[in-house]
Amino acid sequence: MQRLALFGSTGSIGRSTLAVVESHPERYAVHTLVARSNVDLLLEQIQQFQPKFVGVTDPKAADKLRQALAGKPFAPTVVSDELEITALAGTPEVNVVVAAIVGAAGLASSLAAARAGKRLLLANKESLVMSGALLMDAVRENGAELLPVDSEHNAIFQCLPPASAAESNGVAELILTASGGPFRTWPASVFDEITPEQACAHPNWSMGRKISVDSATLMNKGLEVIEAHWLFGMPASRISVVVHPQSVVHSMVRFNDGSVLAQMGRPDMRTPIAHALAWPERIDSGVEPLDLFALGPLEFEPPDTKRFPCLQLAYDALEAGGYAPAALNAANEVAVAAFLEGKIRFTDIPRVVSSVLSTTPSGSVCSLEELLEVDAQTRQQAQDEISRLR
Repeated sequence: MQRLALFGSTGSIGRSTLAVVESHPERYAVHTLVARSNVDLLLEQIQQFQPKFVGVTDPKAADKLRQALAGKPFAPTVVSDELEITALAGTPEVNVVVAAIVGAAGLASSLAAARAGKRLLLANKESLVMSGALLMDAVRENGAELLPVDSEHNAIFQCLPPASAAESNGVAELILTASGGPFRTWPASVFDEITPEQACAHPNWSMGRKISVDSATLMNKGLEVIEAHWLFGMPASRISVVVHPQSVVHSMVRFNDGSVLAQMGRPDMRTPIAHALAWPERIDSGVEPLDLFALGPLEFEPPDTKRFPCLQLAYDALEAGGYAPAALNAANEVAVAAFLEGKIRFTDIPRVVSSVLSTTPSGSVCSLEELLEVDAQTRQQAQDEISRLR
């Protein structure tokens, strides 16, 4: 029996994880749920999975949850203090931590899980983008297992030789696939008029609003390039992106002998979640098998970094190293939030990120505290840039 701590339980990854868990009650039990403010859904999850602990990062939502649980026959311990929530990732009874909180908010709990030697199922790409060296060092030093849940990185993980570094097994290139987002065929001349609702209407995947906008700008793919660098030890020059509108091939690995291995499946996050939960075994994910005869043509094309400059900005940040990836992530989070609030245009997102990156100092990241300070400073820079644009 594996006992799970699920950080981000009310988001799309969290809900998909619980769907897999529900199908395998003999294998998995939920020990901890962590969410931000969706009390109604949390109550449903608590009733069904009966966790011992629930973390709620919004204090008002935590008070509302405590009131709703008062007098219930089963009432978990509810915590809302930031340090107490982070500590839940290291609870001795927990075997597996699923890191599914979007953005920099998920960084501390991911590090805590790694330092506690847990099996860490990572769906929070910002943990590696911001602090790749810190997180990977924590994994190695504490005997933790890091398994990627992002469909692209999970696909690469499945295609690589087992239990070996990519570099020593004739791996020539990692190829991340991108759907291209909702604006793949739109001319750049109309990008200024794109609305948040249009940007959140992903053609293939059901995702939260922030990650949907990142997919529309291709920043999501840029963040995944940085993530792949840390996960698989590959330089930026050997990580490429190909636009694949059908989202059937989730990523590929090219080897020195000319072979290319691809992982295929329906665009459903339950597949990589089930793979990571059960690895090295395989379990039923609840996803319908891929019907090869119904697929139709599969298309592949190069990304257009002129229309979608965020992808190139991510490559630039990875090449710069040091603080740059953290600054990229922080500026992008602030810019996307401003776009979703109607404060800036879609085309202003890369402008804000580029402006911030141009002033980011060089240097190595040595601690979480230092990283969070850089993150805070960058967010303020991004806010200042947004004020100038308005």
